[in-house]
Amino acid sequence: MLLVMDIGNTNTVLGLFRDTELVTHWRVRTEQEMTADEYDILMHNLFSARNVSFQEVAHMAISCVVPPMLGTVLDFSRRYLKLEPLVVGPGIRTGMPIFYDNPKEVGADRIVNAVAAYERYKTALIVVDFGTATTFDYVSPRGEYLGGVISPGVMISCEALFQKASKLPKVEILAKPKSILAKDTISAMNAGIIYGYAGLVDGIVRRIKKELGLDAMVVATGGLARVIADESGEIQLVDDSLTLEGLQIIFERNRSEEKKPTRRRRS
Repeated sequence: MLLVMDIGNTNTVLGLFRDTELVTHWRVRTEQEMTADEYDILMHNLFSARNVSFQEVAHMAISCVVPPMLGTVLDFSRRYLKLEPLVVGPGIRTGMPIFYDNPKEVGADRIVNAVAAYERYKTALIVVDFGTATTFDYVSPRGEYLGGVISPGVMISCEALFQKASKLPKVEILAKPKSILAKDTISAMNAGIIYGYAGLVDGIVRRIKKELGLDAMVVATGGLARVIADESGEIQLVDDSLTLEGLQIIFERNRSEEKKPTRRRRS
């Protein structure tokens, strides 16, 4: 099986693929101070809960936007899985042209999402990822990555509100309030967070479409995608496994490239 891992600033999402089938997946907190030994304990617990053995993992693919974590995960993989993972980054075959002033600046997770979305839907796309940052990435009808937008994530904005407004309580974002005109503080905060971010998403998406002069399918992913998508007029689909599927696709593309026979030059 293939173990895929997307390491974000807040959460790490993992999945196990058997061929192209996503067998199981997990979402855990990203702990930058974890050691490879601690990672081994965590992974054994996750695998044991799903009745999966380490011995079943034959390959591994990683996307990471937290540099200190990459070394830890590579150390874990080499020592405990006896594998050399594929790490999404410069030099990796994605199958997607990256039209960015400096392609190395684009987060690996954004490319992985774009690859998966285009592979699945084969049309012009705006991919909205609700992670630590909320990102918007545009893929052309020909499958080219043409850039995007980065805004503060939902939880970053919430944390700033909690820290700077001392009388406001810390709230859980679980569901939309009954009314935009809330009659208690927690409902008022939820209304501002949920409706505010839905408005942010719709406004940015409309501006992208206007600048491009064409329509595009809008696909959302990430931890809070469904909560915001319910109140958005622009988000058409929520795809929870987009990042994991993108890692599986990129792994297979690089594996296929390695298997290609090398032509001998005639002397």
